[in-house]
Amino acid sequence: MSETEPGGPKVVTAAVIVIGNELLSGRTRDKNLHYLAGRLTELGVRLQEARVIPDVEDVIVATVNQLRARFDYVFTSGGIGPTHDDITADAIAKAFGVGIDYHPEALKILGAQYQPGEFNQARKRMARIPLGGVLVANPVSRAPGFRLENVYVFAGVPAILRAMFEGIRHELVGGTPVMSRTISSAVPEGRMARGLEDLQGRYAEVEMGSYPYYRMGAFGTSIVLRSVDRDQLDAAARDLKQLIRDLGQEPVEGEAA
Repeated sequence: MSETEPGGPKVVTAAVIVIGNELLSGRTRDKNLHYLAGRLTELGVRLQEARVIPDVEDVIVATVNQLRARFDYVFTSGGIGPTHDDITADAIAKAFGVGIDYHPEALKILGAQYQPGEFNQARKRMARIPLGGVLVANPVSRAPGFRLENVYVFAGVPAILRAMFEGIRHELVGGTPVMSRTISSAVPEGRMARGLEDLQGRYAEVEMGSYPYYRMGAFGTSIVLRSVDRDQLDAAARDLKQLIRDLGQEPVEGEAA
């Protein structure tokens, strides 16, 4: 959960649970995790764990209960549609130990979308919300998501998830933003490993990630520096660029081409 060191940064954390057999089978490619990770970072919320799990009630219940106890926010995607395999809402209710029923406002929202006689039982399933749940608006297809305590439940369709998230982002209280800089060069990862290790030892407050690449028949490396301390970040970037020059190449700020 969120922590604040005396005189230090406030850390607010999150986890994402991506739910769906179709993701695990490879039939569907997930786009939501990338989006959520980027938006949460912008808001000062650190995404620290992500899991892809099947449409199995006991797995959903166990995963939600584990993560909601460990992180400030938990976001789920998938499994809140009208078909029999959309079991996320029931699983969330079970995880919290509450009942589930048709939400009057959700019924009203959905009922207005259909012609008389078209609002059948399958479509009404999308109005079933765990007791105590707060609706999350869906301006795209109208079927709402919901929030229960620190768990936000979104649809799996990327356009809908994005609209839902943008509608609740003002509710999220972030911590100290993490800044980043990316420095790339034609130095292979193995040649700079020792120097990078020494650099990390000098700048303990700066997270350093090394990402090798292969372009046009040659190897190179992108180093991503991340920190909440601007001065430390800038100093580490300056010394990293000098390390690259000492190895005979010119550093380039930004992603590798």
